[in-house]
Amino acid sequence: MIDVSSLGLGSGLPALFGSLAVVAVFWSIFWKGLALWHSARKGQQWWFVIFMVVNTLGVLEIVYLFGVAKLKISNLFSK
Repeated sequence: MIDVSSLGLGSGLPALFGSLAVVAVFWSIFWKGLALWHSARKGQQWWFVIFMVVNTLGVLEIVYLFGVAKLKISNLFSK
């Protein structure tokens, strides 16, 4: 096994990866929630199913919101 301390990275490396993982999870949930909400309101069942199955850290959801649904940032949180 490799001794990580010999790389000069110290003990902060696991904490850094843990923090990045938490940020990635919240990032993904945020965009997935917005895309699911908008696709459901527009009656786009196929997009809803795709978002529920595919997990891409929000990339697919962002493409849908800005490319397919043609939303602007100001419209993301309006009713």
